[in-house]
Amino acid sequence: MTRQRTRTTRSPRRTHRWIAVVTVLAALLGTVFAAEAPRILGDAAETPGLAGFYQQPAGARVGAPGTLVKSEPLVGAPLAARAWRIMYRSTDLHGEPIVVTGTVVTPLGFAPKSGRIVLAWGHPTTGTAATCAPSRSFDPFIGIEGLRVMLDRGYTVVAPDFAGMGTAGPNSYLVGDTAAHTVLDAVRAAQQLPAAQAGTRVVLWGHSQGGQAVLFAAQDAPTYAPELHILAVAAAAPAADLTSLMKSHRDDISGVTIGSYAFPAFASVYGPSVPGARLENVLSPAAIRNVPAMNELCLLPHLGELHRMGQPLVGSFFRHDPAMTEPWATLLAENSAGASPIAAPVFIAQGASDTLVLPADTQSFVAHERSIGVHVTYDEIPGATHATVAYLALPGLYLWLDAHT
Repeated sequence: MTRQRTRTTRSPRRTHRWIAVVTVLAALLGTVFAAEAPRILGDAAETPGLAGFYQQPAGARVGAPGTLVKSEPLVGAPLAARAWRIMYRSTDLHGEPIVVTGTVVTPLGFAPKSGRIVLAWGHPTTGTAATCAPSRSFDPFIGIEGLRVMLDRGYTVVAPDFAGMGTAGPNSYLVGDTAAHTVLDAVRAAQQLPAAQAGTRVVLWGHSQGGQAVLFAAQDAPTYAPELHILAVAAAAPAADLTSLMKSHRDDISGVTIGSYAFPAFASVYGPSVPGARLENVLSPAAIRNVPAMNELCLLPHLGELHRMGQPLVGSFFRHDPAMTEPWATLLAENSAGASPIAAPVFIAQGASDTLVLPADTQSFVAHERSIGVHVTYDEIPGATHATVAYLALPGLYLWLDAHT
């Protein structure tokens, strides 16, 4: 007996449903492409002359902190927004004048009479070379985590590159007070662009290295920029406690990578005035030979190469434990947040699966802040890693901002 094969046919209703889904998805993709195509084309048009903007004109450092050296509008601005690349004046931790670059973006439409709230964004580690500056990337906005959310809230967003990136300046990776000044002066610089409609009310938001920067900015604002009203401070997996960070990663590839950026910066900044702040007092000879080349590489695009160079140094990168050796132990402590209370409410997001900034270290920092009277909301996010925590924190951050701004 021959079994007849039954032919299965798809019902017209089910077929029409799939056609509808595909049609909707195609329409959405078409809308996204139509919205982003001008931005991408604008980014491409700006690339050929990009390097010229970062050349400092004569007298660039002469002027008050926060004043503009120059600015230029960006063609590849986000949807329904205007944007600029800026060069502005700031100061380092010693009060010496420096020049910094960054970007400003503001939504279209009318602003309140008092001006828009300014959100100052502190970016995570991208490297220390000038070409690693976020504002010099093909799309200078792609790394601003939560940009669309902040523009939709009506904020003007300013994103400094930090000192020594973008344009010539001191290598100041993880030097807290210098980072703080660049953040606060970026807000002042945005106020000088009339179309940015930037007011004096400020929200600080940063991730990792940028988390340390905005925490220091919040601490320093009352004395460095007292005219700014800091409404709220938010940080995702901040590099708040450098001593704990170094202890956690002294003998792994993360310690080598972070150390290759941090210790040359510290030696450059502190070496002339702090006895013993020389690389040979903390790094091994092999590490000292390798760090110049590692400092030429940007973190994400060259991560494989950085790890290839750094892996043989794991376990032998440090000549002495920096957390136990002076003057490095003091310098790590001085560049850890928490030396003075922050007056504004603070939101700290931490990924439960973060293996770089460890949850226990962030929990200890939060406990310290609360012990000195800081109002801290702590959000530990299951499954979030160091790379994903800032994005996964956005829903909670959005609701928190509703309550505190």
